[in-house]
Amino acid sequence: MTYRGVRLLLTGESMWVSGSMSGARTPARLLRTVLPASGRHGPAASSYSASAEPSRVRALVYGHHGDPAKVVELKNLELAAVGGSDVRVKMLAAPINPSDINMIQGNYGLLPKLPAVGGNEGVGQVVAVGSNVTRLKPGDWVIPANAGLGTWRTEAVFSEEALIGVPSDIPLQSAATLGVNPCTAYRMLVDFEQLQPGDSVIQNASNSGVGQAVIQIAAALGLRTINVVRDRPDIQKLTDRLKSLGAEHVITEEELRRPEMKNIFKDVPQPRLALNCVGGKSSTELLRHLAPGGTMVTYGGMAKQPVVASVSLLIFKDLKLRGFWLSQWKKNHSSDQFKALILTLCDLIRQGQLTGPACAEVPLQDYQHALEASMKPFVSSKQILTM
Repeated sequence: MTYRGVRLLLTGESMWVSGSMSGARTPARLLRTVLPASGRHGPAASSYSASAEPSRVRALVYGHHGDPAKVVELKNLELAAVGGSDVRVKMLAAPINPSDINMIQGNYGLLPKLPAVGGNEGVGQVVAVGSNVTRLKPGDWVIPANAGLGTWRTEAVFSEEALIGVPSDIPLQSAATLGVNPCTAYRMLVDFEQLQPGDSVIQNASNSGVGQAVIQIAAALGLRTINVVRDRPDIQKLTDRLKSLGAEHVITEEELRRPEMKNIFKDVPQPRLALNCVGGKSSTELLRHLAPGGTMVTYGGMAKQPVVASVSLLIFKDLKLRGFWLSQWKKNHSSDQFKALILTLCDLIRQGQLTGPACAEVPLQDYQHALEASMKPFVSSKQILTM
């Protein structure tokens, strides 16, 4: 099997991934050719003896779609040789995102060939590089250039083009969660409406990874946020946390529907941008509070219910409904543009204007606990697998 520029052989299974997207299988002798043992800052690689002992790594693999707690297994893999354009990476940390869960369940817009290694996001450190690699060197930190790379593993050999270098002077958790949620938040804030400092944005699922990033990036841009969350026993604790990130208003879904909601707009201008990750009644309420000519961007559907838009709102307020998927944005833009986006976010991190989401670090071998926790309701802490 060929997928996303990854080379690996699943021990005891028929799982192949080559270093190209051509569909050609890597010869068995190359799959048995591996790097000698090295530290985290190993030497650059060009060629190695085919008689070397295979390096064993661990990875979370699923062979068919279904309940992640049932179909994901911890397996041993053998690394392939590092080819001329390849990079050997030691994974440091990788989060469990809703898109990872959806992909394993088979309910996502991009599905890898099976069996596959889980995980679309994470940060690793370069151990060795092939002789033709020019952008990366041992010791560099890297993140996936695209979804589907399979980051829930201790180590892997990737093609250089499958990776983006990131600065190593930012916190590990920020680097591990940099490539999906903050990118989504930034693009939605700047791509759909020409907002100016003082303008407002309304969003639901405000305690999600994207929601927390929206709050912080909006504050850095001088935007004011109205943040909707589901009611819960510790609502005050959540409210305090979101306000500490820069949220101006935090309200529950129930409060969003009350007439008193209009009082907020005595102090804050009506939002021209709404960000919807829920759907159903929640999205309908967001639309109700948009300013004339405003835009609602949908990037998720946690309620598993359709977006219902009032005909009168569409006609008389000229509201716009749009969608956003980061994978599609990447297809429409160059790798240099994605790299520039990453560096912009890294600047915000260094300036203390963007922190990683609330996280719980879980060792890879305790993945069952992490998967179960990531699917529980009202959990504001993102599960981060550490290698």
